Amino acid sequence: MTASTGEGHHRHPRQAQVDPLAARRAPTDPPWDVYLTGTVFLDIIFTGLDSAPVRGTESWARGMGSSPGGVANMAAALARLGLRTSLAAAFGDDHYGEYCWDTLEQGEGIDLTASRTVPGWHSPVTVSMAYEGERTMVSHGHEPPPEEPAPASPPHARAAVASLVPGKRAPWIAQAASRGTRVFADVGWDDTGAWDLAGLADLEHCEAFLPNAQEAMRYTGAGCPRAAAHALTDYVPLAVVTLGAEGAYAVDGRTGETAEVPAIAVEALDPTGAGDVFVAGFVTGTLADWPLADRLAFAGLTAALSVQEFGGSLSAPGWSEVAEWWRRVQSVKGQNPEALRRYAFLEELLPAQEATPCPRLRAVPTIGFGRSA
Repeated sequence: MTASTGEGHHRHPRQAQVDPLAARRAPTDPPWDVYLTGTVFLDIIFTGLDSAPVRGTESWARGMGSSPGGVANMAAALARLGLRTSLAAAFGDDHYGEYCWDTLEQGEGIDLTASRTVPGWHSPVTVSMAYEGERTMVSHGHEPPPEEPAPASPPHARAAVASLVPGKRAPWIAQAASRGTRVFADVGWDDTGAWDLAGLADLEHCEAFLPNAQEAMRYTGAGCPRAAAHALTDYVPLAVVTLGAEGAYAVDGRTGETAEVPAIAVEALDPTGAGDVFVAGFVTGTLADWPLADRLAFAGLTAALSVQEFGGSLSAPGWSEVAEWWRRVQSVKGQNPEALRRYAFLEELLPAQEATPCPRLRAVPTIGFGRSA
């Protein structure tokens, strides 16, 4: 099955059209659906490069965008899917920090009560160059003052998303889990080369672990990603392994259930933030108590839609983009009926068809450009 999107422009602000947890909300619920903490970068993205830059030459990009990045990619993806999202992060008191704060709070509706502005600290910046469906990044930044950016007591939430760091504990994870928060964890590449699951000490507090295939195999020593997923259930109840172009595979160690969903074929413009969008889609489906295969399918769909726009946080799709894709893909002749049935669960979730298509959101070319009054 293929995905397609329409052309459009940056829009500010943006509101989710669907509340996926509406049927499960109660007066005694936590105030937030998801809590997360981390570093917010200003991302500057160059697209339309024919090849990687060559030393000693000047390359011109046909496209450019700026948007909040880092943990903001995940926060925006969650908020756009209708989850009430709380973010704790440090922001610089420069124009970059002000822009990122305004975009996330005013544009995305993300709660920043637990965040802070650090006087005299400049925002971390990443320059990303996208070409041939890949990306090359250069980042610069300084450590914020030693105060922990996460609050001593994280806000009460249904779920939290944590990025595990080998050899380091994050005290807020255990504290959140002790209050009933369901923790979903991913992990970055282990630069130490140890690949020791014992080094991911906070995994014991997590409900789900979502590594990619290479990470899963290195951590478990398994010869294939599916075997690695099964091995991971000795450490965490739910293991989800992304398989790149092959899709994703999941094992629920509590029930023995497994699910595998193939990837959606797309023409990728920029993969920045696609992994974050996948996690956001899976968290959404899990909190809504969807079947495991539906959660995988939805996560893969949202990730596929995100790579068709440049930028991280501002390319994350919302329900309008999902609805537009579902309408279009059903109208394409020759679609595999079985593949269409895989996404039939969307029918009960999506908003009614709009009179005019919802424009795609794009990263703005310049800081402050195109701001609405």
